[in-house]
Amino acid sequence: MQLAPAILVVGPSWVGDMVMAQSLFKLLKHRLPDHAIDVVAPSWSIPVLDRMAEVRKGYALEVVHGEGGLGKRYRLGKQLRDNQYSQAIVLPRSLKSALVPFFAKIPRRTGFRGEMRFGLLNDIRPFDKATLDQTVKKFSYLGLERASDECKVYQPELIIDSKNAQLCLSKLGLNPDKFTVALMPGAEFGPAKQWPLEHFSELIRRIDRAGAQAWLFGSKKESAAVQQIIDQAKGAGTNLCGKTQLADAIDLIAQSDVAVANDSGLMHVAAAAGTRLIAIYGSSSPLFTPPLTDDSVINWLELDCSPCFQRECRFGHYDCLNKISPGTIFEQLEIRDPDTSRH
Repeated sequence: MQLAPAILVVGPSWVGDMVMAQSLFKLLKHRLPDHAIDVVAPSWSIPVLDRMAEVRKGYALEVVHGEGGLGKRYRLGKQLRDNQYSQAIVLPRSLKSALVPFFAKIPRRTGFRGEMRFGLLNDIRPFDKATLDQTVKKFSYLGLERASDECKVYQPELIIDSKNAQLCLSKLGLNPDKFTVALMPGAEFGPAKQWPLEHFSELIRRIDRAGAQAWLFGSKKESAAVQQIIDQAKGAGTNLCGKTQLADAIDLIAQSDVAVANDSGLMHVAAAAGTRLIAIYGSSSPLFTPPLTDDSVINWLELDCSPCFQRECRFGHYDCLNKISPGTIFEQLEIRDPDTSRH
C-alpha cells in the first residue's frame, strides 16, 4: 500500500520552543498540503503536539536531559523506517538530535551546521545570525525548499478543548464567572528572567481589590514559591501548580481574560491559546523570543546591561525586573466590571 507523503521533525526540548515550532509546521502545511507531519519530541511535549492541527503524530523519545541514549534513538529510528518519510528536519543543533532520522534511513535530512553532523545530515543549511535573529525564524527557515526562499513566520494556534476546560473548572472548584487573570510566576531558566515574587503578590492584591481573581500556573516544584506569593497577598489567588497537566493548563489559560507571564514556556502557551498577554522580560529579549501574537503588551526596560541572557544578575540588583512596577502591570490588565466582563 502506498503511504501518504510525510515529513519527520525532530523537535526542541523546551515548552516555549515547541510552541514556536508550530510556525514551522504551518509553513510546511502551506508549502506541502498533502504531506503529513510527525514530530519526535520529549514525552512531556506530546500533549502540546496533540493541540496542533498540523501534526499527525508525536513520537516520544524517552531520554532525560544530557543523556546520549544511543540505543533508544536507534530503536526509535528503526521503528520509524516503515513510515517512509521523504525528509527529516532537525531543529536542535546537537549531534545526538540528528541520530533518529539517520537511523530511520530518511533520504533528505535537513538542519543547521553543528557538532560535526556531516553525514548524519545531508541538507545542511548556513546559519546567518543577522537574518535568523529570532528562534521562530530559525525553525521556519529549515522548512523552506531552498535556503534562498523567503521565510514567512506563522503564529502558533493551539486547539482548545472546551469540554476539558469545563471538567477542570469543576474539579478544581474554579469560578468561571469573574474576570480572571492567569499568572505564570515561574522561570525555569533562572532568577534573571523572574519578576520578583513580592511584585506578583502586590499585583494579586490589586486584582483582588478590583473584584477580579488570579489563577497561578506552574509546575509542582514551583508550588512552594507560588504559595509564598499567595500568602503575601493575604490569601488572594489560587495556586494551581502541580494540580493540572499541561493540556489542562492550556485549556484553563484559554478561559482567562488576560495572562501575565515572565519570558517562559507558559508565556508562549498563553499566546498560542489566544489569551491577551502581558509579558515581562528581564535578562532576555523580546527581539529574540517575542510572544507570537498580535494581542500582547511587552514590558522590557532595555537597560544598558540587558539583555545579558544570564541566569543570574552579574551585578546583583536585577533592576531589569525590579523596576517594572506592579502598578504598571495592573494598569495594563484593563480589568472590567466583573458583572459585565465574561467572555
